[in-house]
Amino acid sequence: MTEPTPAATFRLGYVPGVTPGKWARIWAERRPRVPLELVPGSTDEAVELVRAGTIDAALVRLPIDRAGLHAIPLYTETTVAVVPKDHLLTAAEEAVLADLADETLLHPQDDTLDWPGGRPGRAAAYTPPTTAEAVELVAAGMGVLTLPQSLARLHHRRDLTYRPLTDAPGSSVVLTWPDAENTELMEEFIGIVRGRTAHSSRTPRQAPAAERPRQARATPRRRARRR
Repeated sequence: MTEPTPAATFRLGYVPGVTPGKWARIWAERRPRVPLELVPGSTDEAVELVRAGTIDAALVRLPIDRAGLHAIPLYTETTVAVVPKDHLLTAAEEAVLADLADETLLHPQDDTLDWPGGRPGRAAAYTPPTTAEAVELVAAGMGVLTLPQSLARLHHRRDLTYRPLTDAPGSSVVLTWPDAENTELMEEFIGIVRGRTAHSSRTPRQAPAAERPRQARATPRRRARRR
């Protein structure tokens, strides 16, 4: 991951498959004078940069070491099995882990999935360093790969397809930032990812209270017109 140069910006890390474009567009509308710098990298790299204060926050996949960090869940992705297009698994629209019992499962070193009950299938003899290389091995008929659906789309190939695994653990994406007093910009970004509007906040707004007396004074005039 390339560390951003110092600037008056809000720096946001993100991992492959996570698309921060929607939130970046909202940020540009609400904070046009404060650029949002997007910093791609792996989860480990992003967490390290957050801890170091090099970036303000990051969109990463669990699990992470949460010591000294805040983390709020954003969404959970479906886990899929990536297979050649002529694989038996493609006979159905969905699959279950038991369908992988006799398959050779590739486990890249940058794998993002957590398997509390153990991985399905048989472990491959070779551990590819990256998901991209694991996808190449699937295309070569060397095994099957499980990964979050967005990563399957990111590494799409014409000779491969994927099927959702309905009973597999999902991949949770969180927003993480330092466990310290939040800056105004950090609060702004938290509000964006949580869906708060530009006119909302954590505390009740004062404007509606000021508007209510005007509405109350208008009522007698409306009644007078009806008479």
